[in-house]
Amino acid sequence: VGFMYGSVAEDYVTGFRLHCKGWISVYYNPPRPQFLGRGITNLDDFFVHVTRWTSGMVDVLFSKFCPLIYGPLKTSTFLQSMCYAEMALVPIFHFLPLWCLATIPQLCLLNGIPLYPEVSNSYFIVFSFVFLSLISKHLYEVLSTGFTFQHWINEQRVWMMKSVISDLYGSVDGFMKKIGMREASFYLTNKVDDVDQLKRYNMGVFDFQTSILFLAPMAALVILNMASFAVGIYRVILLGELDKFFIQVFIPFYVILMNYPIVEGMLIRKDGGRIPPSVTLLSAIVSLIFYFLGYIIFM
Repeated sequence: VGFMYGSVAEDYVTGFRLHCKGWISVYYNPPRPQFLGRGITNLDDFFVHVTRWTSGMVDVLFSKFCPLIYGPLKTSTFLQSMCYAEMALVPIFHFLPLWCLATIPQLCLLNGIPLYPEVSNSYFIVFSFVFLSLISKHLYEVLSTGFTFQHWINEQRVWMMKSVISDLYGSVDGFMKKIGMREASFYLTNKVDDVDQLKRYNMGVFDFQTSILFLAPMAALVILNMASFAVGIYRVILLGELDKFFIQVFIPFYVILMNYPIVEGMLIRKDGGRIPPSVTLLSAIVSLIFYFLGYIIFM
């Protein structure tokens, strides 16, 4: 079976169109591996790969092959069309909520604006239940498939990075291609090993040798969360406002905890895979711009 091209997400388009033509899939998972592939071992290749994939998904979403329209018209079942639509919408559903969650509560906290129910409020339980059920479900899925707690942490970290960077850039790129501002392109990820990068990968250490376009927004969000967490601790300890701002203090704490490798790369590490000081400085300036914009909006 060959691939149907016309999109950089050719595997997705091929599967969708074959199903629309009556193809029936079966689950086949033999004990012996049937394919040999080369995985990505550094952030640069990861961001490039996921951005390309995201761009292809969004490109399909706004094309004549949109699963919500093309599928029902071409005999694909409604549920199957919904599954393909969910895959195409995932990038947008990821970067929009994540960017909001990484900035709005923090900016409100920096400006002394309570955003969530107080701990004494009964609705606090609702927010807590949603958060705990979400991470518990993912943790169960990771552990039940034979992986470890550290794998769960790494998946959370990579998901956050992917959502705020690759899903954002890929969605914008896909939309720009649809309105004619960009040409479709296909970039291959690097398959050649760098000895130092591979060594850091085997040690479980993040390698931040990637474009400043990827690093700066990611580091800026972490710096903004660090600043808001510091202000939150001040409000909790010195002003006694734990009941009012507990959730808004917890959110940046969780972001910092999950993205500790970024903090380490900016402030602690001295090896070649760290975040360059120039990028850290630029990210701090970007976070200050976020703060002043938030001050103007919320005050």
